[in-house]
Amino acid sequence: MTSTDRIDAARPAPPSRPLGARAAEVVAAAREILEQEGPDALTMRRIADDLRIKAPSLYKHFPNKAAIEVVLVEEALGQLGGALRAAVDGLAPLDAVRPLLETYRRTGLAHPALYRLATLGPLRRDELVEGLEDWAGEPFLLVMGEPYLAQAVWSAAHGMVALELDGRYPPGSDLDRTWDEAAVAFTDALRARAG
Repeated sequence: MTSTDRIDAARPAPPSRPLGARAAEVVAAAREILEQEGPDALTMRRIADDLRIKAPSLYKHFPNKAAIEVVLVEEALGQLGGALRAAVDGLAPLDAVRPLLETYRRTGLAHPALYRLATLGPLRRDELVEGLEDWAGEPFLLVMGEPYLAQAVWSAAHGMVALELDGRYPPGSDLDRTWDEAAVAFTDALRARAG
């Protein structure tokens, strides 16, 4: 792909994990708890209480909380990947860096607890829907055109979102400008590679 070619990011996501109606309710309740109160509030007992069922009933659908978290990570990756793909589809790579970063930031900040669950700590790749992680991250490769440069852009975006969520930038920092500078720097890197 050259710097003037248009990005085709419309590849559909891998099929979702099949969930029965009750299992889907469990995941929805877990997500609401996670997003409203954070990961410490997410327990099997709390999910059961919110659904007004006995905790042992949950084990008919999920063997443990970790299994529910895997489905939540899949939801997060699916949403992020879909948003990133929509942001860059049809753009030339040089025009896509800024929307890629803006969308990554907006998506991470919109659902901080879900973002952290999906992106911090070890990832249980062997339990995820096959191909989902690659599909979600592929927009970085489609834009940057080179795997290590794509990883560098993703790493920078992830680090910046994590720092922003944790309030780790100095007080008074203009974070919009920080993100703009990142977009300029990575667009320049892409331009330099294109020659």
